[in-house]
Amino acid sequence: MKRVIITIVSIAAVLAGIVYLLNKNKKQNEEITAAAAVTNEKVAVRVDTARTQLVDLTYIANGNFIPKQEVTVSAETPGRVVKVLVSEGSRVSAGQTLAVVEADKLNVNVANAQANYDNALQNVQRFESAFSTGGVTQQQLDQAKLQFENAKNNLRSAKLTAGDVTIKTAVSGIINSKKIEPGTYVNPGTPAFDIVNVSTLKLRVNVDEKNVATLTVGQHVNLGVSVYPDKAYSGKITFIAPKSDGSLNFPVEIEVANPNNELRAGMYGTARFGDDVTANVLVIPRTAFLGSVSDNKIFVVKNGKAVAATVKSGRSFGDYIEVLEGVSVGDQVIISGQINVFDQAPISIIK
Repeated sequence: MKRVIITIVSIAAVLAGIVYLLNKNKKQNEEITAAAAVTNEKVAVRVDTARTQLVDLTYIANGNFIPKQEVTVSAETPGRVVKVLVSEGSRVSAGQTLAVVEADKLNVNVANAQANYDNALQNVQRFESAFSTGGVTQQQLDQAKLQFENAKNNLRSAKLTAGDVTIKTAVSGIINSKKIEPGTYVNPGTPAFDIVNVSTLKLRVNVDEKNVATLTVGQHVNLGVSVYPDKAYSGKITFIAPKSDGSLNFPVEIEVANPNNELRAGMYGTARFGDDVTANVLVIPRTAFLGSVSDNKIFVVKNGKAVAATVKSGRSFGDYIEVLEGVSVGDQVIISGQINVFDQAPISIIK
């Protein structure tokens, strides 16, 4: 009996010890949780300061050179090509004959039209003589004159058609592609030659909405060409698109003289707008913007909290963006940790 009592007392003591330890651990856990809650109610973020900065206002845009003129010369009359007088790479002048089309059939048409013309002319002369003596009526004479006019028009048309047996170019340039050979049969409209004029080239670039307002037609622009890194070129703006594309970029064309033909269509070029111009502008880091810069959403630090703000962004200067409205010099903006931040959320700044 005594042993049973001792066992029961021992078990009770063990249970009491376990309950004590559990209560102690629970209290410690609650204290740790409460401390963590106090600590973690603030979102850790990194910040930077809005400030004025001396920046280079040069705006750079890249594009490819295209020919000032590019045309396809086509055949104007049907027939078989008997001569091709130029080859790819040949320089040609406006009005120059490039190929000759077989003219035998056309010459036969001219001969037939000439014979009809001569016959109609003789008929008119006979009817006029007969009319003067009363041999034919006025109606018969008028009919003969009408036939003569038709014959004359047919002869003129045949001669014009026969004059088109040569394929000529209306522009000067270089033969970029030859599409016919002797023996080729062509119809009106059959492409024969592609001609490009590269004595003057155009560099076509896209300029964003924040910089296009500073450009004007006739403005001179310094150019660089990737294959000639040690050479400097100059061009003139000849076109600024009145409408932007879907990305709010405006196509701009810059014309550049190419007297030595060292530049070729398709080469890669760089336009530098506003060389050697600097200014002090208010900037913030690009990383301060939520999403894209065009969304203009940032968080500003005020009284230990993150405050949502909408700004008006300006030009881009690498890692920094010009701000026209929405922040002032000295304002702190959140540049890291925004994903966990909401408006009026308490924050802690980390280095």
